[in-house]
Amino acid sequence: AGRDDQARALAWRVAGYGLVFRVGLGLAFASLSGILPTVFTTAPGVLAEIPHAWWFFVVLQPVAGVVFALDGVLLGAGDARFLRTATLAAAVLGFLPLVWLSLILHWGLAGIWLGLSAFMLLRLAAGLLRARSGRWAVP
Repeated sequence: AGRDDQARALAWRVAGYGLVFRVGLGLAFASLSGILPTVFTTAPGVLAEIPHAWWFFVVLQPVAGVVFALDGVLLGAGDARFLRTATLAAAVLGFLPLVWLSLILHWGLAGIWLGLSAFMLLRLAAGLLRARSGRWAVP
């Protein structure tokens, strides 16, 4: 309380750490794309589906790093109501429509990951806007 400038600076630092760490993780997952899935399964049907989702998974790593870091900052600041509302909105506006469209258009696993990508990008936008606003920082 009373150090909102420091809280904002810390929020951006934590988000930066999340971004850097998850970029590294994404690069590791990208480089292990031919090996890592076989650690979890040898089922040919499952392995045939993995390429449809893998690159969504890899590309979402940096997004997730920032989203989850800002989640921690905002939760720590007692801003859970905002996170609840932003998450619900991202699910209703991003994830669900694309998953339903995926079902109708037979996009399969790629369609589900497209919905998840929209969900995470909407959450990223909401988290960045909230962090930038400073309304979460306790004066």
